[in-house]
Amino acid sequence: MSSSSDLIGKLETNIEIKAPAEKFHHIFKHTPHKVSNHTENFHGCELHEGEWGTVGSTICWDYFHDGKRRVSKQIVEAIDDEKNSITFKLIEGDLMEHYKKFKIILVVTPKAEGEGSIVHWRFEYEKHHDEIIDPHTLVDLANEMTKDLELSILPNMSSSSDLIGKLETNIEIKAPAEKFHHIFKHTPHNVSNHTENFHGCELHEGEWGTVGSTICWDYFHDGKRRVSKQIVEAIDDEKNSITFKLIEGDLMEHYKSFKIILVVTPKANEGEGSIVHWRFEYEKHHDEIIDPHTLLDLANEVTQDLATHLAHA
Repeated sequence: MSSSSDLIGKLETNIEIKAPAEKFHHIFKHTPHKVSNHTENFHGCELHEGEWGTVGSTICWDYFHDGKRRVSKQIVEAIDDEKNSITFKLIEGDLMEHYKKFKIILVVTPKAEGEGSIVHWRFEYEKHHDEIIDPHTLVDLANEMTKDLELSILPNMSSSSDLIGKLETNIEIKAPAEKFHHIFKHTPHNVSNHTENFHGCELHEGEWGTVGSTICWDYFHDGKRRVSKQIVEAIDDEKNSITFKLIEGDLMEHYKSFKIILVVTPKANEGEGSIVHWRFEYEKHHDEIIDPHTLLDLANEVTQDLATHLAHA
């Protein structure tokens, strides 16, 4: 008889690739259903429960291994974006005929020098009995898939400049420039009184209307309630401008950096009113993230609502 310790095993492999660690990690976190487009022995990956890229979600792989078509149903047990790691725990499928437990841990580490990364696969398992061989051919499959995915990433790699974007909009209002500027400088906590998709703004550090103060917005965007913690980075009362730099919140899941610049300019020789200019400057985490046009729509909406409020104030 074998002791339980004799049935517990671990296999590991390291593969050096030229692709960035975060791009390889992104595939297995967000788009495992696209793996089959780039390697011949994987035929699909379906989402059974939860959402792609979330801990606790359940996915099912359809793949070819050791001469047979097989399936593997797994729970995404852990994700660590800082370490570009993800852990899959097998719960059903062909491998469970031979193993009581089976985990797949993927960690992708940027190279210490130069471009590229090291893809580390680790299989941790417990066999049903000691006649079952260790899954070396599964390690071979992981190696093969890794190289195929590397080839798919390299032609589509975006430079950092491709990830940097800017969106702008101008809205003409009848209210004076200094009054509109005053709202976002001194009383952003009152914005929610006049527009339906903003629910509050709290002061976390400093004082209202001062550079370096930290505020946190509670708002509704793209069908969900969200938060945005920001530092007031710059204020120019002569130009009626204010710059907010995002430091925490929902948008930071998609953007490495995000600034909101608001400039309100009195109309020139055209009577009363002003031009409200919003500018978003941002850098995306990866090129599959869309530009924040719907956020620009939200800025337009809040501008019109506040202009209506000022007209009746």
